[in-house]
Amino acid sequence: MVRKYVAFDIETAADIPGPEFDWRDHRPLGITCAAAHASDAADSIIWHGKSPDGNPAKQMSQAEAHRMVDYLRDMARGGYTLLTWNGLGFDFDVLAEEADALEPCRDLALNHVDMMFHIFCDRGFPVALDKAAHAMGIPGKPAGMSGFLAPQLWAQGQFQQVIDYVDQDVRIALQVAQLCEERGSFAWTTRRGTSGFMPLGKGWLTVREVLELPEPDTSWMSNPLSRNNFTDWLGK
Repeated sequence: MVRKYVAFDIETAADIPGPEFDWRDHRPLGITCAAAHASDAADSIIWHGKSPDGNPAKQMSQAEAHRMVDYLRDMARGGYTLLTWNGLGFDFDVLAEEADALEPCRDLALNHVDMMFHIFCDRGFPVALDKAAHAMGIPGKPAGMSGFLAPQLWAQGQFQQVIDYVDQDVRIALQVAQLCEERGSFAWTTRRGTSGFMPLGKGWLTVREVLELPEPDTSWMSNPLSRNNFTDWLGK
C-alpha cells in the first residue's frame, strides 16, 4: 500500500548566526511561518502569524501555533503519515514550546517519519536535505538561501521569499521520500563529492521504529552525535 504523506516544516524568528551555534541557546525561537504538503494535494497549506491589519506578523501567536498542531493531529488520525527532515530534533521541539503542546507534539514526533533521523540512526551521521535532492536529481534549495537567512529576510519584510522557501522545502522532502521508496534506497552526495547509498528494504521507518534499531559503529568519528541530541526534549 502506498503511504499518504504530509510533509511539514517551520521557519523560525530568532536570528541565529549560523550552524556552528546551538539554536537551543537562543530559544524561544518563535515561528514566522510553516508549510504542510499532502502527497495527494496540488498545493501546500501555509501558516504565518497575522497582525491586526491582516499582514504577516513578526511571529505566530501561541493560538496560531496550536492550530498547526491540531491540523497535524487531524491528518495523522485521517491515515496520513507525517513527514519531516529533522522534525524530531527541531521542528516538533520548537512547535511544542511555541504552541504549549508538549504531549501532542511528543506523540506526533514519535509516530512520524523523520528521514534525517532514520539516516542518522542507520549511518551514524546526519545528511542535509539538499545533498539528498542533488544526488537524486531533484531540484534543491535556491542558491544562497538557508534556514539561517530566513529570519533576517522575514524581519526585513521579505515575507513571500521566506514562504516560498518553506513551501519548497516540504515539496523537496516529499519528493525525496517518495522517490526513495520507489527505488528501495536512499542516496546523497557526500562532502567529497561521491555518492552514498543506504538500503530502505522496509521503506522509511517512524521515529518510534527507528529508535529500536541497533546503534551504528561510530568509532571512526572524532566527535559523533548522540541520539540524545535529537530526543532529549521528549522526556521533559
